Amino acid sequence: MGCRRRALNSELLRLVAADGRVVVDERRRLPGRGAWLHRDPECLSRAERRRAFSRALRVSGVLDAGGVRDHLERLAPDSTETGTPRSGSERRKQVDPS
Repeated sequence: MGCRRRALNSELLRLVAADGRVVVDERRRLPGRGAWLHRDPECLSRAERRRAFSRALRVSGVLDAGGVRDHLERLAPDSTETGTPRSGSERRKQVDPS
């Protein structure tokens, strides 16, 4: 939504509108129209500058995206090891210890 690049659903956050704000749908089960956003604060900033939330979610008025920003800030330490985000190809496979 912010940068308009394509990605796998597993790499994106699903967002929905609820009570005048944008909510992260972690389980991807909330009712209503959803929009997809990269897990990148810059992508969120672009979406806010373009006012893309109300258009993508088809609601009138301005939506508060503070909850999404908080969610991305909590994810930031988990998604970085040496200061650069992991890409999908760098994920490690889980190995059976037996």
